[in-house]
Amino acid sequence: MERVTEYLDRLASASPTPGGGSAATIVAAVASALVAMVARITAQCPRHAANRDAALRIVDQAERLRAALVEAGRRDEEAFAAVMASHGTQRQQALQRAAQEPLSAMRLERDVLCLAKDALALEHAHLTSDLGVAGELAGAALAASAYNVRVNHRAMRDAEIVEQQRLDMEALERESDALVREIRSVAKR
Repeated sequence: MERVTEYLDRLASASPTPGGGSAATIVAAVASALVAMVARITAQCPRHAANRDAALRIVDQAERLRAALVEAGRRDEEAFAAVMASHGTQRQQALQRAAQEPLSAMRLERDVLCLAKDALALEHAHLTSDLGVAGELAGAALAASAYNVRVNHRAMRDAEIVEQQRLDMEALERESDALVREIRSVAKR
């Protein structure tokens, strides 16, 4: 991925890609990076030696999620470009993929929330605010991804696929809301 400023310049341009879907995955990748930072610092801290192995497992998971989210952003951009280039019956297939990609990103964003919650158990009080920020960012990214699922549903004709995706999306939104509330309740102490 290009430097942050280069990505932001592309995002601010008149080009339709990258757009909101890609931006949501980058926000979630930032959240995952924060979780990794907290876990790395905890793993290196002698006072938290008892949590070292758990912290290292969290680092590994956070890094895998961060890479997956960057890839999800790339796939989202490709899916949108395919919609723009499609016509006729191909358009419906392209729209289905354009809805599926942010739905897949929502699962990754939920996983970042779960990992932020797990990292709270490391009990590194000086870094709890970073996990609160990670939770807020991941929750916002998930909510943002849902917008992109919904916008594609408006033009999709396969009611069965739309309904299944909608149910999946709404379950992820409910789970996200609960996780964000749980992270807030600990991080605000």
